[in-house]
Order: sequence, then structure tokens, then C-alpha cells
Amino acid sequence: MSSSVLYDAPGPKARTRNRIYTVLGALAVLGLIAFTLYRMNVKGQLEPEVWNIFNNAGVRSSIRDGVLTTLKVFAVAGVLSLVLGVLLAVARLSDHKAVSRVTAGFIELFRAIPLLITIYALWVLFLTYKDSLGVIGDNTAFWALVIGLTVYNGCVQAEVIRAGVNAVPRGQVEAAYALGLRKSQVMTMLLLPQAVRSMLPTMISQLVVTLKDTSLGYIITYNELLFAARTMASNIIVNGENPITAVVIVVGAIYVAMCLALAGLATWIEKRGRRAKTGIAVASASATDAEPAVAEATAD
Repeated sequence: MSSSVLYDAPGPKARTRNRIYTVLGALAVLGLIAFTLYRMNVKGQLEPEVWNIFNNAGVRSSIRDGVLTTLKVFAVAGVLSLVLGVLLAVARLSDHKAVSRVTAGFIELFRAIPLLITIYALWVLFLTYKDSLGVIGDNTAFWALVIGLTVYNGCVQAEVIRAGVNAVPRGQVEAAYALGLRKSQVMTMLLLPQAVRSMLPTMISQLVVTLKDTSLGYIITYNELLFAARTMASNIIVNGENPITAVVIVVGAIYVAMCLALAGLATWIEKRGRRAKTGIAVASASATDAEPAVAEATAD
């Protein structure tokens, strides 16, 4: 019988029991899906008229615009959060105690405050001083959402990068200092590249959270995907009712597709990183020994 480091291999009775649990769990899930479809059919949510609304050009345009504005916020907030994360990580690793402590306080503060409160507070602040904010004043909801996402996710990314830097073997750092490199050179040339490479899957996974958190923009009436879905569901009437269920299912599927795409990217990068570490081609000993012999024969 084979064994694992983490647990003992299951015996015949345990395997039979696991199969039974698997079948019962699958039946429970199928039953839940069947019950959901039954209730939707009873409520008239499976009628063709309900789902035919997505053939309307206006509905498709609203969904398209919502997806584009969501991706716009995600792109800006994602890049800014990564930049902020690197800066905060470097500041927290600083040898100057004052800089390190202030940065640690900033990170812990905004990690503790609910993101929704941060976004709403920024929105109210921007609306209050709208006339003196210039470009930001013209896009208060957009910048409130972007800055809120940037600050929160930047603090999380900073902790991820700091963990990656601390995971670099201490001997490499000591060797770099022995070669005469300054601290800034050690950080930019040695620590950060290795930290980002090792933590890149985790950083991309946090970007998935950033993408999902863009849905909080509906609270401040920013026209992202969730707000567009809510507006459509409230304004469209089919068979005397609002098609809320159909809109939620379609919009939820879009969110799932976008998040799965980012998660797939993280998995691909992780696998590629493992291949890069272990898949280095090494010349065979016979080929290496043959090269000097060929060189000598050519010289003769």
C-alpha cells in the first residue's frame, strides 16, 4: 500500500465510502439545479420572451458599455495598484524606522477599512470639492472608484511583494553587498525581480479581486457592468415583471468569464515559471568533451 507524507492512503472501505459520498454530493447538486430550474419555470423566468430581451440592440449596447467601463476601471486601478504596491513594499522594507512604521500604519489602516467605505468617502469628498479638482471633478465617480481600488489593492500587493522579497535567500543579499552593491541596487537588481517573479501568480490572483471589486461602483452610480445591469432590470418589463433573474444570470456569467480568464493567466504563468526553473537544457558530457578534441584536430 502506498502512503503519502500528508495522509495515509485510503483502504478499500474508505474508497467505497468516498465514492458513495461523491455520488450523493453530485445528486444533491443536480437536485438543487433541477429545483432552481423548476422554480424559475413556475415564476415564468424561462419563457422565451424573458430571454429574448438580449436580442435587443439597446440591451446589448448597455452590456457592452458596462463591460468596457468595467475593464477601463480595472486597467487603470490594476496598473496603479501594482505601482503603489511596489513603492509601499520598498518603503516598508526601508532601514529608516520612521519610513517603515508610517508605511506599515498606512498599509494596515487601508487593509482594515472596508473598501466600500473608502470608495464612498472619496466620492463624497470629490463631490464636495468638485469645482476645484479640475479633471477629477468632471469624473468624480470614476476617480473615486479607481483611487479606492488602487489604495486597497496596492496595500495588499505591497504585502505580497514584501513576502516575496523576504523569501529571497539571505546569502544572495550578503553576496551582493560583498560585491560592493548599494542597497538601492540590491533592491532593484536582485530582490524585486526575484520577488515579483515568485509572487506573480499571487499578484495576478489579487488582480482578479480588483476586477470583481469594480462592481462596487454601482453604489456611487458609476456606469459599470453591475450598474448597467441594475438599470436594465429596473427599466425593462416583460410579461408584467422586471427580468431581474435573467439579467443577473447573464451579467454573472460575464463576470465569471472575465475572472476565469485572469485566473487562467495566473495558472499559465505559474506553470511557465516552474518550467523555467527546472527545464534548463544542459549539454551532455560527451558533447562537451568532443568540442576540445575537434578544436585540437582543426588546429593540427
